[in-house]
Amino acid sequence: MTTTEISQSIAGLDALELSTRERRGLASRIWSRAWPMISAIVLVLAVWEVVVLSGWRPEYVLPGPITVLGELGDRLGDGEFYNAVFTTMRRAIVGFALAVLVGLVVGAAVSRVRPLRAAFGSLITGLQTMPSIAWFPLAILLFKLSESAILFVVVLGAAPSIANGLIAGVDYTPPILLRAGHILGLRRLALYRHVILPASLPSFLSGLKQGWAFAWRSLMAGELLVIIAHQTSIGEQLDNARELSDAPGLLATMIVILVIGIVVDMCFGAADNALRRRWGLDQPVG
Repeated sequence: MTTTEISQSIAGLDALELSTRERRGLASRIWSRAWPMISAIVLVLAVWEVVVLSGWRPEYVLPGPITVLGELGDRLGDGEFYNAVFTTMRRAIVGFALAVLVGLVVGAAVSRVRPLRAAFGSLITGLQTMPSIAWFPLAILLFKLSESAILFVVVLGAAPSIANGLIAGVDYTPPILLRAGHILGLRRLALYRHVILPASLPSFLSGLKQGWAFAWRSLMAGELLVIIAHQTSIGEQLDNARELSDAPGLLATMIVILVIGIVVDMCFGAADNALRRRWGLDQPVG
């Protein structure tokens, strides 16, 4: 065997070892993230089953996890369930996108114009603290029982949090970055685009996450209160299960709502981790 062939064989063995190590590293990372969630799920199911077995409530009022998970499995095979999820997620995405647009415009204006900050800064915080349910009488009065009423409340519930996240990020932009931008000749919109907005990304991302939480809660409240004919949704299924005293269906629908919230939170977590890695903040401890 020639020297070149030996070098190629060694390189191939090194690549194989590196590939194996990467696969093991990926599997280890997946397991390290999965096992706490699996443990929490098992613990919740165990506590749930103990409460049911204790007879605290009749089983037709509080069914056990096996009954509810069986009902959930049946729904996963039903086309109407997916239509309901599609309708709800469409409303959530449209409402949240509008809230992001409004929050960006309002947050950018208030954060950079002092008179606007003095006039509307406290108002934005006040709107953020208002319960979403309080907007529905006005929304129904303005838009009747329509999808616009739901989107109206979703936007009002989420936009203040997004605007406040951007305002906080702009407020905490390091002055040295602003001076560097001025030295480089950046002014007004160019300074905002290339310096202020990137520096405010962590706070803005937190505002987006909080805004999604408000939007999701507002949407669920809206679908319970505003039932639109011929438009099945998760909220409508939840209300139907309540009216029919269908406890397994009610709890199965609540699990779907919880799972969607967890999945979206994981997406925001992935975005936050990517931002930390890009900024060099994702450092191992110890």
